[in-house]
Amino acid sequence: MIKTNIFTTRKLEKTTNEFISSEVSIENEFLGNWTATLFYVSNKKCWLIINKLTKYLVIIPNVKKSDLKNISTIFKKTLYFQLNNDGIKTDYTLVDKIIGEINLCETNNDGSTSGSLNNCLFQMDDWKKDYGTYDNMPFRDLNNKLNSSPNKMLNWKYPKEKMDEMIKAYAQHRI
Repeated sequence: MIKTNIFTTRKLEKTTNEFISSEVSIENEFLGNWTATLFYVSNKKCWLIINKLTKYLVIIPNVKKSDLKNISTIFKKTLYFQLNNDGIKTDYTLVDKIIGEINLCETNNDGSTSGSLNNCLFQMDDWKKDYGTYDNMPFRDLNNKLNSSPNKMLNWKYPKEKMDEMIKAYAQHRI
């Protein structure tokens, strides 16, 4: 069975400690590893998750401790809806096959990925000021803005372009 590692930052690791796996799975063959951090909007815990290879971002708002036992399903559904919102047409069964089960891991101290996450968190802080409360935050639209910013590490491609290439490559490989 395919597994996808999501490495947690120290901040997120503290709140998910009992769900952290002691084993790191082999890196996902198609999309590689992801890294997640924690941020708050109106005292609600939200996750910002970035794909190491594509710099594609997914925001999961209002994550409760009780949600962690279903984090695989929550992540895959959120990713699927964000992909479609970003114009990357796919179906849920393909996302399910690419991601498989989520394996939450301790931090891997990946400075490059953490730096990308921190840059996005600065933008989130500005948007929190603009929108005020959790109920006013258009998470999918904000997520789209993050994925529509050119990235130097991708030779100035957009993360959503890179992710679209990866999804299409997987679909062609599968045929």
